[in-house]
Amino acid sequence: MNRTTLSLFAGTAALAVVTGFAALNPPATSPAHTAEAAAQLPVERTTLLCPAPSLSDIADTSYTSYTPVTKGAASDGKAGLQAATEQSADGTSGKKKASKPVLTPKAPGTPATGDTSGADGPAYVGTAEGKYAPGWTVQETTEVAAGTGRGLQGVNCTAPDTDFWFPGASTASGRTDYVHLTNPDDSAAVVDIELYGKDGQLKSTVGEGITVAPHASEPVLLSTLSDEKQTDLTVHVNVRSGRVGASVQALDDKTGGDWLAASTDPSGSLVLPGIPKDATDVRLIAFTTGDSDADLKVHLASPDGLITPAGNETLHVKAGMTTAADLGDVTRGEAGSLVLTPTDQSVPVVAALRVTRGKSGKQETAYIPATAPIGTRATSADNSGKGTTLSLTAPTGTAQVKVTASAGSGGGTAVAKTFTIKSGTTQDIDAPAPSGLKGTYALTVEPISGGPVYGARTLAATEEGVPGFTIQTLPDDRGTVAVPETDQDVAILQK
Repeated sequence: MNRTTLSLFAGTAALAVVTGFAALNPPATSPAHTAEAAAQLPVERTTLLCPAPSLSDIADTSYTSYTPVTKGAASDGKAGLQAATEQSADGTSGKKKASKPVLTPKAPGTPATGDTSGADGPAYVGTAEGKYAPGWTVQETTEVAAGTGRGLQGVNCTAPDTDFWFPGASTASGRTDYVHLTNPDDSAAVVDIELYGKDGQLKSTVGEGITVAPHASEPVLLSTLSDEKQTDLTVHVNVRSGRVGASVQALDDKTGGDWLAASTDPSGSLVLPGIPKDATDVRLIAFTTGDSDADLKVHLASPDGLITPAGNETLHVKAGMTTAADLGDVTRGEAGSLVLTPTDQSVPVVAALRVTRGKSGKQETAYIPATAPIGTRATSADNSGKGTTLSLTAPTGTAQVKVTASAGSGGGTAVAKTFTIKSGTTQDIDAPAPSGLKGTYALTVEPISGGPVYGARTLAATEEGVPGFTIQTLPDDRGTVAVPETDQDVAILQK
């Protein structure tokens, strides 16, 4: 199921009570009305799922919650994160003694933070209602000082869905990759996990019919699903019944690790934004979800325009097989985003980048999945005065955007700036920071005019010479939903 469609359906249902009704005593005659465009109204309920952060005893995890101020939102509401293992079917705490909430969201426009440590951090089910729901964003960021996956790991807590594609996973020696499945609902979810390597689908029956209990989370180690060692895998999570949140935790013995978010819905053209300018190695992993091969043009949107990487002008992706290409230090010291377009026939494709920073012995990795354009507004939580890079690209037409830095979690005043992104370029913009900043802050990006804009935010924190970093893309934050104009129709009472 298309994730946007699912979100729109849920939002429309929640808003039905305030947008339309049937009149039992209509006037004798009703004037004819012409069709009007659907209204964009704030959503009234948002569900987000945060995976269990780490298996390391020396992990430190922070959570940041933020709701942007949205015109027309409700005047009241509530929001919170509850450990998945402590939530019962009726939405209250179960038999186990409920732990103290990891954070308590503040009023819209101000971030709230919390933290955990060690290997026992649970998965969380988050719910926001009323004024807290439109655009609610929660970031989970973990620092691991040593061992497998050491470095900085970050993930946006995700909305539940029924279909996910993760190109970029691995079962190679030295890799420990998990698929985390979190069920927010009152009934069990049944999930199939399929693995696709360079020669096609890997044989496995273990990945079929995995049951995720109500209000629970299940980490699945990929190497237990197949004995085959594959450097590049595409993971397909297909939910037979119910819905889940899904993320892949990709951990390496030598080069750190990070969370791999799902690629955007399969498409003939894809954008992978925000490659760090100091990336020392970039690897592209792609998979076609249809029955036909895909031939793609590969372009890099640089600060000066679209260029073709030498030796990687095109990519041929065989149907049902994962294809990878080493792009090396493709950005060559400048901001960049990868743009994939069909050479001829458009075939649905998913893709991701594995990005490496640093030199041998002191390397760290992160992932950039193909993402959807920002749309109305995108929100990025957990930013600091230093170590935050906001990257924006406008691959097909010049665009103007407004970027707002919220108040800080501990104090400060919001600040906004407007930027112009030229057609075919990527810019690491000088994003604003709140005046008098204390704590962390959120960034919102709102396109004003022009072509579609894609974005990503990089967090960096170098420790002991290792350039720890994590990248989150910026799709639309789903803060509003289109609600059709409704009109009374007495005819239905006569049927």
